[in-house]
Amino acid sequence: MLKVLTSSCLQNRFHAVTTSFTPQVRRGTQSNTPLLQVLGSLRSSNRRVPYLYQRFFCTDGSEPKSEAAPEAKQAEGESEATAIVPTVFRPEDCLTVVALPLPHRPLFPGFYMPIYVKDPKVLAALVESRKRQAPYAGAFLIKGEQGTDNTNVDTEKNIYEFKGKDLFNRLQEVGTLAQITSIQGDQVILIGHRRIRMTEVVSEEPLTVKVDHLKEQPYNKDDDVLKATSFEVLSTLRDVLKTSSLWKDHVQTYIQHIGDFNYARLADFGAAISGANKVQCQHVLEELDVHKRLQLTLEIVKKEMEISKIQESIAKAIEEKISGEQRRYLLNEQLKAIKKELGLESDDKTALSAKFRERLEPNKGKIPEHVMQVIEEELTKLQLLEASSSEFNVTRNYLDWLTALPWGSYSDENFDVLQAEKVLDEDHYGLTDVKERILEFIAVGKLRGSSQGKIICLSGPPGVGKTSIGRSIARALNRKFYRFSVGGLSDVAEIKGHRRTYIGAMPGKMVQCLKSVGTANPLVLIDEIDKLGRGHAGDPASAMLELLDPEQNANFLDHYLDVPIDLSKVLFVCTANVVEMIPGPLLDRMEVITIAGYITDEKMHIARDYLEKSTRETCGIKPEQVEVTDAALLALIENYCREAGVRNLQKQIEKIYRKIALKLVRKDGEIEPQNAVVDEVKAESVHLSEEIKSEEETQAGAESAEGSNDDKSSENVTEAEAPVNQMQKSTDEDIHLQDTHETEKATESEASRTIDKVVVDSPNLADYVGKPVFHAERIYDLTPVGVVMGLAWTSMGGSTLYIETSLVEQGEGKGALNVTGQLGDVMKESAQIAHTVGRIILQEKEPDNQFFANTKLHLHVPAGATPKDGPSAGCTMITSLLSLAMKKPVKKDLAMTGEVTLTGKILPIGGVKEKAIAARRSGVKTIIFPSANRRDFDELAPNVKEGLDVHFVDDYKQIFDLAFDSQNT
Repeated sequence: MLKVLTSSCLQNRFHAVTTSFTPQVRRGTQSNTPLLQVLGSLRSSNRRVPYLYQRFFCTDGSEPKSEAAPEAKQAEGESEATAIVPTVFRPEDCLTVVALPLPHRPLFPGFYMPIYVKDPKVLAALVESRKRQAPYAGAFLIKGEQGTDNTNVDTEKNIYEFKGKDLFNRLQEVGTLAQITSIQGDQVILIGHRRIRMTEVVSEEPLTVKVDHLKEQPYNKDDDVLKATSFEVLSTLRDVLKTSSLWKDHVQTYIQHIGDFNYARLADFGAAISGANKVQCQHVLEELDVHKRLQLTLEIVKKEMEISKIQESIAKAIEEKISGEQRRYLLNEQLKAIKKELGLESDDKTALSAKFRERLEPNKGKIPEHVMQVIEEELTKLQLLEASSSEFNVTRNYLDWLTALPWGSYSDENFDVLQAEKVLDEDHYGLTDVKERILEFIAVGKLRGSSQGKIICLSGPPGVGKTSIGRSIARALNRKFYRFSVGGLSDVAEIKGHRRTYIGAMPGKMVQCLKSVGTANPLVLIDEIDKLGRGHAGDPASAMLELLDPEQNANFLDHYLDVPIDLSKVLFVCTANVVEMIPGPLLDRMEVITIAGYITDEKMHIARDYLEKSTRETCGIKPEQVEVTDAALLALIENYCREAGVRNLQKQIEKIYRKIALKLVRKDGEIEPQNAVVDEVKAESVHLSEEIKSEEETQAGAESAEGSNDDKSSENVTEAEAPVNQMQKSTDEDIHLQDTHETEKATESEASRTIDKVVVDSPNLADYVGKPVFHAERIYDLTPVGVVMGLAWTSMGGSTLYIETSLVEQGEGKGALNVTGQLGDVMKESAQIAHTVGRIILQEKEPDNQFFANTKLHLHVPAGATPKDGPSAGCTMITSLLSLAMKKPVKKDLAMTGEVTLTGKILPIGGVKEKAIAARRSGVKTIIFPSANRRDFDELAPNVKEGLDVHFVDDYKQIFDLAFDSQNT
């Protein structure tokens, strides 16, 4: 920080010296030095003589040297204890000085600067110079690094790492000769005297350099340009004083005594007090041409003026904003006080408390005691808080949630089993297992007199009605319904809420559910529970354990509410596509009901009774306008919609009805223009009739006016009237015929509208839904040698799976097996097992047949673009290999499935219903299942089992007898 020399602390330091010169001042002795007069005007109330200030500046290079002689002679008589400025050693005699680096700004003559000296050797040299009555040093600015911003380089931190010539090379050549006024610890206070230029290094530690004293170039004080520049500097400084008080004291001092200053000092002053960077200040220090120096200073103070204006505008804007807010606050407080005095409005906090207590009144006796205690504490806390505080808003929101929950409020449940069954059948066809379980739940609740919450998980492929059945269950039970999806959920706070300490905290989904439905026993559908995510915010699946545990959810604790909530009456229904994706502990808490895919008959009923009816109403089409035949629906199901669910079937039906709606609208558009033409003809006929009548009236008037004419004229008029009457009669007949024709045509149009009906049948189905997506699964009407039909489970239900085996090469010892068809690892292992088991079976049946030992085989599973995996095709592969080895085709209309062990045992498989449906769809009559799946098949609906001849086996030898019986030739 820079300060002008005329500070009060400096005056006090030289009080002892100045008192000796007081008599001279009283005798009228005055100095003609301009700066001395200025500094004298700034002296404190003790009226000390400015003699010492003259000593500081009398040795400037621009001053005559003769002034120093009487001063030195007069100072010789003074005591050394009271004289800080030496009388023997003069500043101009300093030709060798210790170089002190300045990291931030250069030191200008006439200003002092405190610096910190970290180097002990440099500090010792400065102390020694004061003892030798030569308290002077050279202050040089550090050069900026190339490629960096000189104003932002932290040079003070590492400048002490440089020594000797390295430090010399990093210092500016032009600096300031500075007097050391005091040393306190590592702090040294310097006062600038004159400009110097260092020339060479004398010693390196501490860095001592030779210097040349610099003088300003001669200039004409009466030069008009110089005066104008100085006046502009003064004017700018005066403007800075108006807008900024940062350098107010210095500017006021110099403005008041500007007539006593020379131009060089003015330039130094302007640069020293400005906020310019060190490079700009160094340029001012190095400039010896006073005119150029003033120009540099003028540029600096102009920039300072612009900065001051910007600062003023910013301060004004902020002040206006703050004052506006304060004014608004005061007016609001006054308004509140006035309303309170007049009794027009109660306090906001009182109104809030009254609103919260009013919410509690209906269920006050049902609210748990611990919850009521928390509510009362928060209401008391609300009255003590200021409405403007953030804690007030947090407490208000907390009370809003606490009082909005349905504590002890339950909806009346329906315990009528027949009514519930009727509701379920209205909304969904099939789903016997789900409906049976809900009816059991109602029956238990009726016998107990109350119902408890349960956790049911509906699993199945997409589109089978898992979500919609949840809504139907809620309607059947007369419960409120709430659904939220947890697919991709990765934050525990979404389930258990955020803590109130967070900004914008909210309760979890269950608390939001209870507030939304308004009852404590809703049906909550948790959708896509198998797709729960896991992220940095915790594991939501683990958080669901407390929610879905009947033993724990009676005291469910939400992080936001922080009071136990009873969820034991809530019926949870979860949905999932793949049960295996649900974590084990969570799955253990749920009762899983599997919804398999719909068979063709079920899809027909759903399409006819539910989908078609709702789609027709949505499209605005009447039943008598459209007819979709059963053959069309059957073709739509088998060739376009083979998936397990009915979502795609609904899309296709909507597509059909949209095209029918467009067809009907276009047909109406063709009729409307014809009606417009008829109306136009009718209008023209009426217009013509009016013209004829008008002409007739005109002629009649003319006849009455000419009553004195002869008979010949009369006859002529009569003859003229005849054609007109005839034309009018003809026109009336034409209008009548046209009206009759229009009526008949309109009647025919209405009849055509009534009679014409859009019929959608299997032949024209492609016109509405495009080409078939699926083709017949049955590739072979009669399977050849080496080909066997298997059964597979897919996400779309079930399908047939052919296993084809072909001979590649024969030769002694060339037995091998190659498999293709994009098979997984498990299926490849099944092929190897089938090859081994088939070889064993063949040795038993035909000991002389060395087919497997001497034949290279190729086993392929068609639909190579579809990935396949699983062990259930093992028995099919063995049968295919044996069929090729014995050159016998398998039994007609036979399909099989089952896992085979290396010893020929048949293990159970999954997807019995889907595989049975696929077999029926392909026209298969005989199916082979493992014996362990007998119970699964028995549980199937009668319409699924109808027409199927099913055999259950536990050893492959039984399959061999069924596939290659004696009747099969």
